[in-house]
Amino acid sequence: MKGLFITLEGPDGSGKSTVARLLADYLREKGYDVLTTREPGGTKISEDIRNIILDTKNTNMSYVTEALLYAASRAQHVYQKIKPAKEEGKIIICERFVLSSLVYQGIGRGLGIENVKAINDFAIQGVEPDVTLFFDIPPEVGLKRKNRRDRGDRLEREKLEFHKQVYEGYLSLIKLYEGKIILIDATKTKEDIFQQSIRIIDDLLEKSREE
Repeated sequence: MKGLFITLEGPDGSGKSTVARLLADYLREKGYDVLTTREPGGTKISEDIRNIILDTKNTNMSYVTEALLYAASRAQHVYQKIKPAKEEGKIIICERFVLSSLVYQGIGRGLGIENVKAINDFAIQGVEPDVTLFFDIPPEVGLKRKNRRDRGDRLEREKLEFHKQVYEGYLSLIKLYEGKIILIDATKTKEDIFQQSIRIIDDLLEKSREE
């Protein structure tokens, strides 16, 4: 089987990490070679960049710097981990990818989708997800879940208005990239969210076997 690149997107607190873990366990039980990873991060260099981006002390970081650091972290991640894994026929499950940058920096930070897309196109060198699952949950609900667990990183501590802009940005891009992004109702129970995700991935794997 050729490799499969799955990305999970959604507001903070939407359950991406939980579903990534459950999906990986499910697919491994079925005999697939699975790699789970996240952004920003996934490699030593990318994680070092992540620490700079999300450090709550870096309040003076310019929005352009932020966008470039995300792209730099992603470039290393793709080069060192995602591309090789896909070439080896693995299933890659990645929490966040380019779509996050388009909405958080392109829309939330006001840098413009086209500008952010340009630097990320250069960073990923043609490596695109086979499918993106968007975990749909209102930002105020997701943040409440998240804040019950920890105080949040630099971006998570932004005002609710910022997170609402990001959420609306996701919804607008889903329409723009119709067919490439599949909505998951993340207001449901953990098990229900997982089952929604499984149905999509199983269908994708079935189509991949038929090709």
